[in-house]
Amino acid sequence: MVEPHDAEQAIRDWFQILEGSVRQVDYQTMRQHFAPDVLSFGTRADVVSGLDALVTNQWSGIWPNIRDFTIEFEQLHWGASGDLAWGIVPWHSTGFQSDGTSFSRPGRATVIFECRQGKWLATHTHFSLYPGTPQTSHSPRS
Repeated sequence: MVEPHDAEQAIRDWFQILEGSVRQVDYQTMRQHFAPDVLSFGTRADVVSGLDALVTNQWSGIWPNIRDFTIEFEQLHWGASGDLAWGIVPWHSTGFQSDGTSFSRPGRATVIFECRQGKWLATHTHFSLYPGTPQTSHSPRS
């Protein structure tokens, strides 16, 4: 059985890796922290099954088109029981209109984790934007 403190630290670490991976558009690093059989939906994708589908249908359409992705760690809520855990947390990022102007892009995430072979992996993720936030972000102009 996993100790609660260990689960909390693992969840915090996971979200910190997510924050860095999104900022760096580093799919490879983040893939290591997801179960291959993940089920997800998000700000762009309908329900997707499997890690490859998640990368193709969600991550690749969002991560390159936003900036400043930041997890609100002070608002992280979590829980754990045995080899299952969950975390919910708000986040924010900067999105871009088609003309290159930026806008605030706040949202929230729910992640379900399973400890497999001693490593906490995301088995389900749900990312959503706050109501009223534009659904599309375009590639920022340099």
